Amino acid sequence: MAEKSGRVFSGARPTGRQHLGNYLGAIKNYVALQEQYEECVYCIVDIHALTTVETTQNLRHNTREMALDWLAAGMDPQRSIIFVQSHVPQVVELHTFLSMVTPMGKLTDLPTFKERVRQQPHNVNYGLLGYPVLMAADITLYKAVAVPVGVDQAPHIEFTRELVRSFNYRYDTDVLIEPQMVVTEFPKVIGIDGQNKMSKSLDNHIEISATPGETTERVMQMVTDPARVRRSDPGNPDVCNVYSLHKVFSSQEEVDMVNMECRRAGIGCVDCKKLLAKNINEYFAPLRARRAEFSSKDGYVNDILHEGAARARKIAEGTIAEVKEAIGLPE
Repeated sequence: MAEKSGRVFSGARPTGRQHLGNYLGAIKNYVALQEQYEECVYCIVDIHALTTVETTQNLRHNTREMALDWLAAGMDPQRSIIFVQSHVPQVVELHTFLSMVTPMGKLTDLPTFKERVRQQPHNVNYGLLGYPVLMAADITLYKAVAVPVGVDQAPHIEFTRELVRSFNYRYDTDVLIEPQMVVTEFPKVIGIDGQNKMSKSLDNHIEISATPGETTERVMQMVTDPARVRRSDPGNPDVCNVYSLHKVFSSQEEVDMVNMECRRAGIGCVDCKKLLAKNINEYFAPLRARRAEFSSKDGYVNDILHEGAARARKIAEGTIAEVKEAIGLPE
């Protein structure tokens, strides 16, 4: 595939060990984009995390665990800039400048803000309201031309584009770039409950770095076709989340077999799940081996994150200088 010009940016909250939803919805795409663009900038957005967490006790641990999964999955610090958001303070500075051209009504109308208010009515803070402005600062600070996100983040990317236009218009400049959204091919992964998006907070997730035994245990808990009560009942793979994951982790021959045999009760849910667990474990075996190797190296993760931050700061310093010049701030 021909390399596209420009820089990609994406960030994710430090949630610790990553699950299948994180991998299929984001990480796998992050790795692929390294082959498609000049440079990728991947950020662990710890400042964003402060808008929803009430304790930071596990923040550093979760950051390291997440970085380990990213690196083990193939995110290459030689080809990508991998760092922690708070290690580049210029993002907070740009966030302040962008807030000056942000209408309050735009923020309160965003569906993600309304959802967060519903989820945490006791903790509706200023940072939560301004989350999209900080996200816009993340993207524009590195002059990213593309942002890989799930479809649920589309309003935020459009908000960023509008904010760029507002800033450039007010200060008669073109210093900030309107990013394009790159939608992931696997935008939503359902959890083992068969109903909700895979999430740690709902405890319906399967960690990519789990042991084979832990993975099998979680897969065996997966909800299947609710209409299939007995082993002898025919099932409908189209409504079964186990089958959805078979289409990702199993061979086409196995997918065709499950599709046919489930419909005529030729295979039971237990055997179907065992096959899926085996295939998931085989798929992630190399990743888990790399993760164990990286984890055993003292200081390995911190060194990569600090080196990435140094590279990110060089870009950020240039952008901030241009932004200040465009605004006309005193020298």
